[in-house]
Amino acid sequence: MDISQPSFWGRHIMPRLICYACGQPQIMKRRAQIVPKASGKILELGAGGGINLQFYDPQKVDHVTGIDPSTELINRARQTATRSQTPFDIVGGVAEDMPFEEDSFDTVLITFTLCTVTNQAQSLREVRRVLKPGGKLLYLEHGRAPDDAVHIWQQRVEPMWKRMAGGCHLTRGISSAIENAGFSTTATTGEYMPKTPRILGWIESGEASIVQ
Repeated sequence: MDISQPSFWGRHIMPRLICYACGQPQIMKRRAQIVPKASGKILELGAGGGINLQFYDPQKVDHVTGIDPSTELINRARQTATRSQTPFDIVGGVAEDMPFEEDSFDTVLITFTLCTVTNQAQSLREVRRVLKPGGKLLYLEHGRAPDDAVHIWQQRVEPMWKRMAGGCHLTRGISSAIENAGFSTTATTGEYMPKTPRILGWIESGEASIVQ
């Protein structure tokens, strides 16, 4: 998540709020379903905090490389990695301009990150660039609800929500945006998370591969 604004709130308060919000039981349950599917050489977008490290399958992972724009969250991820069996390193950077060669990764994992990248389409183009032929994109994201009544309220709330939540958007498409970037999606799911306001709680997950 892009919380790199040079303010006390962005440097110190927002990282703690993000780790708390993104570590709620209902979210962790869904992370546990999608992350173990990652294999080989893995790139994780928005890996700051290291929340996903506990869910990787060590038998399937060669190495995990994370990227995140937040220094505070990068430091948290490195601390978490000291308690993990998963080979892991993380670099500072943004999804729109990643410092990796083409065809570098077997799996790209994105969890609750596409909502806050500055340019969603460019970020997905970069994912396509660094993913190996035959590789897979795994995603778990929240975004635009399919119900018009809920979406109307998402539009109303989003300007204030972005200021409070580090640039997080409520109205971005998820699977549709991935497909528009040249991927074919499979095993997709969509639901409202329980015990969560509907304007915040629509999530989608799935697996995608590059359309040849």
